[in-house]
Amino acid sequence: MTHPERERQVGQAFVALADTLVDDYDIIDLLDQLVAYCVSLLAADAAGVLLGDARHELRVVAASSEDAQTMELLQLQADQGPGLDCYQHITQVRVPDLAEADAIDRWPAFVAAVERSGGFRSMHALPLRLRGQAIGGLNLFHRRPGPLPDGDLVLGQALADVATIGILSERSIRRAEVVTEQLQAALNSRVINEQAKGVLAQSLGVGMEDAFDLLRRYSRNNNVRLSEVARQLAEGRLDAAALAPGADPQPR
Repeated sequence: MTHPERERQVGQAFVALADTLVDDYDIIDLLDQLVAYCVSLLAADAAGVLLGDARHELRVVAASSEDAQTMELLQLQADQGPGLDCYQHITQVRVPDLAEADAIDRWPAFVAAVERSGGFRSMHALPLRLRGQAIGGLNLFHRRPGPLPDGDLVLGQALADVATIGILSERSIRRAEVVTEQLQAALNSRVINEQAKGVLAQSLGVGMEDAFDLLRRYSRNNNVRLSEVARQLAEGRLDAAALAPGADPQPR
């Protein structure tokens, strides 16, 4: 990617994420855009987002691939990992090589699970934070060991900060109950999205990643919220065939 092209995409990313600063937006679509921008703009092979629920327990709400989602789930199952430390301490956690002794000593169960899965070799966790409040974390995964360039870390944190502002607007910061409602809504939407992906995967005979691509394409082509398309599919109000590759787009 040329330097001018990267600058153009960076600008587009911030404009797209800032567009959530309106009364009506889809948190899951926001976080899906966030992980997609991280993969396209940063030196990362995959990305995922963990959000804290009403009890401050982390849940997977976005992932750029099934492998990234697996990494997030491995952290939650082991109850340890860079992403959890990032959330708890509201600070970046950089792990250039998960096979190094320091990583093994800090997160033995998680590192062992990663080795068994044959997954990623390095990880960088960036907090979703605002004014000393953490609501989750953005995790960047790499198949090869090595540090993420400082410039990419700065850009990644900036993207995470803008996304956080989109979730926690000024009016919501003053009302803790609204913040809780917003985060819980995001988690509920994630569950429905997974159900919709399952419906598509079974009906169309495609993988989960392809199912999500079809879901996202239909949402954007028809200018309908991702969560609403997923809900219609999960509830049987939308035929999976309408999302099949090559299907005619629905009238707006």
